[in-house]
Amino acid sequence: MVIRRFPFALVCVAAGLVLAVAMPYGIATGSTAITFETVIAAFLGPDLATLFGLEPANKPMTKIILDLRLPRMILAALVGGGLAVVGGLLQTATRNDLADPFLFGLSSGAAAGAVFVITVTGDFLGIWTLPIAAFLGGLLSASVVLVLVTRTIHTGPERLILAGLAVSFLFTAITNYLVFAGDQRAAHSVVFWSLGGLGLARWETIGFAIASFTLLMSFFAFRRRALDALLAGDDTAHSLGVDPKKIRVEIFIICAISTGLFVALVGVIGFVGLMIPHLARAVVGPLHGAMLIVCALFGAVLVVLSDIVSRLLLAPQELPIGVVTAALGAIFVIFLVTRKRVR
Repeated sequence: MVIRRFPFALVCVAAGLVLAVAMPYGIATGSTAITFETVIAAFLGPDLATLFGLEPANKPMTKIILDLRLPRMILAALVGGGLAVVGGLLQTATRNDLADPFLFGLSSGAAAGAVFVITVTGDFLGIWTLPIAAFLGGLLSASVVLVLVTRTIHTGPERLILAGLAVSFLFTAITNYLVFAGDQRAAHSVVFWSLGGLGLARWETIGFAIASFTLLMSFFAFRRRALDALLAGDDTAHSLGVDPKKIRVEIFIICAISTGLFVALVGVIGFVGLMIPHLARAVVGPLHGAMLIVCALFGAVLVVLSDIVSRLLLAPQELPIGVVTAALGAIFVIFLVTRKRVR
């Protein structure tokens, strides 16, 4: 996929401006129509709103804006950016254009953990139950992949892909079994985890997304030179003092932890980690110092815009956001195939 390269700063500013416009629009959009003036008034508070000549927002409207829609937009940006970075890391680790959390069972493992809680055990730990269950599911699926791969002498990207596919199908089968064998009254919640959504966004859960996103960006900041070395191949990486096997294990552990937390909050939102790294590499190049930052910005924009579309298409009913991203992802994969750039 070849697109004209642009200066890194220009790309970041452009993506930031789109995000700065999209997030307030997303706050104003929904089953209850809200004007931009009301949104601004809610942020300013009654005294400042009056000072600037705006009508203060009433308490119900302020609650909708500050306690429901604002955390929803923040969560959308964090999850979108995080999933895009996960996809970029996995594509580097495997040197495969179609690598993303789905391909390696990370999303399916995390979803299986969440569905197990929904259908079997219930929320016995309160708001911590689903994040912990999804985290453990994602970590378990990643561990199975790593065990399968490290039993061989050489850990190559081809084996990672095959092992990931096998584990993905395994945890998908477990999830389907839990759906049919568990409490049928939980079917609606299971659909949420299967298709994704931001309806559970609350200030109490934003911390999980912040922790996951911070973990990803910290790993990138400390290991970006090793990640760049991996782009040149295993032999070159060895000559530069980088152990390809070790860095792949690190990538999988970090991606498993982060994906587990994201899935625990929003369910399975597909194709973000597949599409965005391609776009980021096309506009700023493959080196991770710029590419992963652009991934985070583009991913945030994609999920924020997809959430807005999901609320407008069948308004006042909300369409699962995974339906929107899956449609975009299918079109994107067809484009990649026709361009003959998939490895």
